Amino acid sequence: MILACHTLIYSDDVEATRGFLKDVLRLPHVDAGEGWLIYGTGPSELGVHPTGGVHDGNSYSSPRQHLISFVCDDIEETKTELEGRGARFSGEIADHGYGLVAMVQVPGADDIQIYQPRHPTAYEAGEEFRA
Repeated sequence: MILACHTLIYSDDVEATRGFLKDVLRLPHVDAGEGWLIYGTGPSELGVHPTGGVHDGNSYSSPRQHLISFVCDDIEETKTELEGRGARFSGEIADHGYGLVAMVQVPGADDIQIYQPRHPTAYEAGEEFRA
């Protein structure tokens, strides 16, 4: 039975990445043994995006990939708060149509997307999920 979604970050500097998740993002965590931290990310949802197509008359393409995103309710406030804790962003907030997006730099790993959705979310439905 599927109970949750478990995501992974592969890091070149595990301690820096773990410190960022714990101290800057302040994600709750458990020690799975020998200091191996597993972070709670709250409710989750999974979307599948096409690698190419046409939207609003504009062609687009993207490489096949997986992306980690953290959802927020106010991206300006979230960005300001995270910057106050030492987070650095790879650019300004951008309008991606489906929501407002900013990429936060993660020490030792690739950036993580922070976004404020403009679409209905499914993570509330996850509370009742059993597959």
